[in-house]
Amino acid sequence: MPLFASKFAPLIPRLRRLSTAAAAATATAAGEDPKLSRIADQLLELSPAELDDYSALLRLKLRLSLTSSAASGAAATGAAGDAASGSAGAEEAAAVKTSFDVKIEKYEAAAKIKIIKEVRAVTDLGLKEAKELVEKAPVVVRSGLPKEEAEALAAKLKAAGAAVALE
Repeated sequence: MPLFASKFAPLIPRLRRLSTAAAAATATAAGEDPKLSRIADQLLELSPAELDDYSALLRLKLRLSLTSSAASGAAATGAAGDAASGSAGAEEAAAVKTSFDVKIEKYEAAAKIKIIKEVRAVTDLGLKEAKELVEKAPVVVRSGLPKEEAEALAAKLKAAGAAVALE
């Protein structure tokens, strides 16, 4: 499911209600920019798929990364909507971690050779490079792994005798 539609779809009906109420209240107020009002109304009329396409296009034009948009979008939603729903959206974005780093904290000296063999197997490093990497502990062995792979690698390293942390 598209990122924008999945994260912000529950907020769209509320934003539409707020927009129509605010439009009625501010229609008589002086200083309203008709261009911005028209743009806001057009954005609220888009379907979730069109909103996702629009957000991707806007990120492309503003040269933003795809990952930074989720956090900034949640923060912008918190500023535009009420504080309770905005902070809940930001906490959900922070709580759902998709990539993990496997870090060797320390290791037993007797198990050093087994750990070096495991590091060589998972990183495709040579013997010298793997040995230097293990000796630098605490050190990140692999980064950006999905949760399942990170847990499997951590279990292998723990079985070899290393103290491992997932970050």
